[in-house]
Amino acid sequence: MPECSVVRKSWSELTTDELYAFIKLRTDVFFVEQKVDEEELDNRDQEPTTEHLWIADAEGTAAYLRVLVDPQPEHRDATHLIGRVVVRADRRGEGLSQALIRAVLDSYPGTPFLLHSQEYIAPLYAKFGFAAFGDSYVEAGIPHIMMYRAAA
Repeated sequence: MPECSVVRKSWSELTTDELYAFIKLRTDVFFVEQKVDEEELDNRDQEPTTEHLWIADAEGTAAYLRVLVDPQPEHRDATHLIGRVVVRADRRGEGLSQALIRAVLDSYPGTPFLLHSQEYIAPLYAKFGFAAFGDSYVEAGIPHIMMYRAAA
């Protein structure tokens, strides 16, 4: 895995350039590349408890994810949700998403997590102790599976 620096900020700490860079990445991948036809800007980015984590390079944001907090767990005791995990096409395969996930899990020891994984990427999350549960479903035209990681 290449050396990379993970940046972590809340909404109120973001600069407009940082916000633009990761929104551009999310749009480029989810809308242009994957043809997702659902709302991207869901108002969850600006919640005070949402954390944005990313890795930047000279081209902009190379990888990104966000951590949401829901007081009412969607599954078991998982009030924390990892979402919007994305890596720019030219940086895929370098372990950037793994670096981001590791940074999240290291920051929240003993915290259970939930995520909605695109099915093809579920093995990546399984490496970190996430287990699939429930039936496969289609979200934004893409097969997904729910995954849960118990408190470690």
